[in-house]
Amino acid sequence: MTRYRAAPAATLRIVPLDVLTLVYHRASGITHVVDSPVPELLEVLGEKPLTLDETLAALAAAHDLIDPDREALAARLDELVAAGLVEAV
Repeated sequence: MTRYRAAPAATLRIVPLDVLTLVYHRASGITHVVDSPVPELLEVLGEKPLTLDETLAALAAAHDLIDPDREALAARLDELVAAGLVEAV
C-alpha cells in the first residue's frame, strides 16, 4: 500500500503570500506557487507517511471538509510527487 510523505522539511522553504503560498524546493531549485490544498497537504504529510485514505481523513478532520473527494486528492498527490514536493513510499 502506497504511503505519502512530504519532502524533508530541510529541503522546503514555505512562505505564505496572501491566498497563495510559495514553496521553494531546494533539491530542484524550483519555486512553486501553490494554492490550497497544497500547503495543508504538506503540513499533514510532514508528520508521518500516510496512505491516501489516512491523508483524506486527516485533512477532513483538520479542516472540516464537508465532502472530501478521494479522486481529487489522489490527483493532487500524484502532481506533488511529480514535482518532488511529496514522496510516495
